[in-house]
Amino acid sequence: MDNKGFHRSSLTSFHSGISDEDMVEITEATLDFSATDDVPPIYRDMAGGLSSHNGNGLNGPVNMMDFLEVPGVGTYEDFNTIDWVREKSRDRDRHREILSKSRESTWALLCSVSDAFSGWMLMLLIGLLAGSLAGLIDISSHWMTDLKEGICLPWFWFNHEQCCWQSTDVSFEDRNNCPEWRSWSQLFLGKSEGAFPYILNYFMYVLWALLFSLLAVLLVRNFAPYACGSGIPEIKTILSGFIIRGYLGKWTLIIKTMTLGLAVSSGLSLGKEGPLIHVACCCGNILCHLFTKYRKNEAKRREVLSAAAAAGVSVAFGAPIGGVLFSLEEVSYYFPLKTLWRSFFAALVAAFTLRSINPFGNSRLVLFYVEFHAPWHLLELIPFILLGIFGGLWGAFFIRANIAWCHRRKTTRLGRYPVAEVLAVTAITAILAFPNDYTRISSSELISELFNDCGLLDSSKLCDYINDYNNTNGGNLPDRAAGKGLYTALWQLSLALIFKAVITIFTFGMKVPSGLFIPSMAVGAIMGRLLGVAMEQLSFYHRDWAIFSGWCSQGADCVTPGLYAMVGAAACLGGATRMTVSLVVIMFELTGGLEYIVPLMAAAMTSKWVADALGRESIYDAHIRLNGYPFLEAKEEFSHKTLAMDVMRPRHNDPGLTTITQDSMSVEDIEAIINETTYSGFPVVISRESQRLVGFVLRRDLIISIESARKKQDGIVSTSRIYFTEHMPPQPPTSPSSLKLRAIMDLSPFTITDQTPMEIVVDIFRKLGLRQCLVTHNGRLLGIITKKDVLKHIAQMANQDPDSILFN
Repeated sequence: MDNKGFHRSSLTSFHSGISDEDMVEITEATLDFSATDDVPPIYRDMAGGLSSHNGNGLNGPVNMMDFLEVPGVGTYEDFNTIDWVREKSRDRDRHREILSKSRESTWALLCSVSDAFSGWMLMLLIGLLAGSLAGLIDISSHWMTDLKEGICLPWFWFNHEQCCWQSTDVSFEDRNNCPEWRSWSQLFLGKSEGAFPYILNYFMYVLWALLFSLLAVLLVRNFAPYACGSGIPEIKTILSGFIIRGYLGKWTLIIKTMTLGLAVSSGLSLGKEGPLIHVACCCGNILCHLFTKYRKNEAKRREVLSAAAAAGVSVAFGAPIGGVLFSLEEVSYYFPLKTLWRSFFAALVAAFTLRSINPFGNSRLVLFYVEFHAPWHLLELIPFILLGIFGGLWGAFFIRANIAWCHRRKTTRLGRYPVAEVLAVTAITAILAFPNDYTRISSSELISELFNDCGLLDSSKLCDYINDYNNTNGGNLPDRAAGKGLYTALWQLSLALIFKAVITIFTFGMKVPSGLFIPSMAVGAIMGRLLGVAMEQLSFYHRDWAIFSGWCSQGADCVTPGLYAMVGAAACLGGATRMTVSLVVIMFELTGGLEYIVPLMAAAMTSKWVADALGRESIYDAHIRLNGYPFLEAKEEFSHKTLAMDVMRPRHNDPGLTTITQDSMSVEDIEAIINETTYSGFPVVISRESQRLVGFVLRRDLIISIESARKKQDGIVSTSRIYFTEHMPPQPPTSPSSLKLRAIMDLSPFTITDQTPMEIVVDIFRKLGLRQCLVTHNGRLLGIITKKDVLKHIAQMANQDPDSILFN
């Protein structure tokens, strides 16, 4: 018995210490290395008769293994792409088998009904878990954010707002000040006015910010490195079929849930909305293990992840419909109609769960729900389009600057010190943010204030107008002259705009959970509010101008600055993410501004056009390219006139393609090929002379099958012959037992000819989700093209570095 060492080490690495929850289904692949009975028969016509096979008399009856039932066969290695065609074929076979058995007995019929209902039950569980975790994160982050400024003495678990709700000593006009809430200077010094109390509050603010960010980065670094960032670039890659084991596992979920609140509370220029999509996908991945058809099929699990992403957006913004459209428009690779319905159901349950928890205490799903009372005028489309231009310019600038900084982080010593980087950025952010009222508060509270439509009882500086209460129109406040407080607020907002626009560049991509939605919206909302106030004052002082004379009469409420803030927020978010339809729907669900769809559409499209003119990639696509993920963008067109023979391997003057013959190789020969190469699979041919294609076999399936046969099948040694044919020829009595591996071979690999245009090849890879295709000429095998080869060729044609594609 000549057992080569590579078997044990390779197989051990597949099975050691890996749990179901750690199997990350990345872009269309769902890994479960530890599961037993992992793969149903791929080819049902071959499934029978494998367990017992007659060795044609000379060796007598020989018990043959059914390799389809060997744990691990048919699954995928880490950082590999799944085979969508094979996974869909498996699911069809499983479904046919269930339907045929359902006619045999009542129990089988009940099992069939249970299987059909399992998808909806899974969506229900995902919605409940995602909504509950989102509520927990919202409540904890608000409490910790307020903890930087003080504490509620009687009820320390209440944040500032909740503390004053419980107080009986508070007036409506001064509802944020109550004796139960104590700032740190009041607690330690007994007073809140003066230089020393200000310095103490300043110090405590910075100290708490550093503590929260330190805890977040240490937890991420030590327990779940995949919990950093927003997660959306990786989820897009996973949904396209790539496997990143552990990215959607239980530790990532636990640590990201804990650290997301810490990161938001630290005051860093980041949001929790993007990471909540990652959290929801982790929930979906883990809950998939409760249902066999999702646990054992990579493609089916990716359908679940698409629905989970919709649930994540639903709880992030309180926008169930926008969540479904976001999943369809931005992250999903394969989105059938059935997934659309289930995504809607998951998003609905998640939103209902969050609404039941009521984390903001205002019976709303989001912190900044507003209702504007004044209609918009057609001429206001001009400033709305200007906001769209600003959003596109800022989005393109942010993407280039952030990618340049992230590239520097990856290629210099800076990347070796993630803790020091996080602490340094936190310290700079906190020190610069505290003196400014609009940067001291959280970004969500800032957006809420900027969206606010000023009323008679508003005490915000943004609502400090010179009031004429005798001149009201239908209960709405007319345009008024700006007061001193408003001018102060405008200066502070101008500084906050510069601060937020710059610091976000260095914050996004650090080793803490960090979303981009809220920082982008904050930048746009500040710019929109500034422009809105400017338009409001112009309309007040110059009603005789032609632009205002038609729709601005004396005492009328002509301009709503909060609407401009909302449009600006949408413009900047669209400029960074290139969202369009889903963005508009999210914004009107977020704010309740249904009649303002046209301004939102105008700003969103303008920002996308301007940003696309300066760079085609969104921030997520740019990070996918930066990290070298094998992702084929469906929105881009390949127009170069190259052929499959220009891309396939082996190239001219290279050694020939490594192949396996169907009936002339021994266990030792195949072990040598596996040891000497790193390929993920091998074509099977009739003979080396003919090179006529028979099928394709995966490296992983070969390793596991040979290892299992050595352990469990009598007489398998290094000289045993391996057959991929349907029938094994007679063997001499003295020859060792043979090994039949036809069951693990793909008998219908996708093939193209060497003259196929690469434009068609790229389209085939995108639409079928292939991991490789074989190139033939008159039926003779010439070479192979993998997904990585396609990506490298696209990069070369775009004058980019083809070696930037890091993963197989």
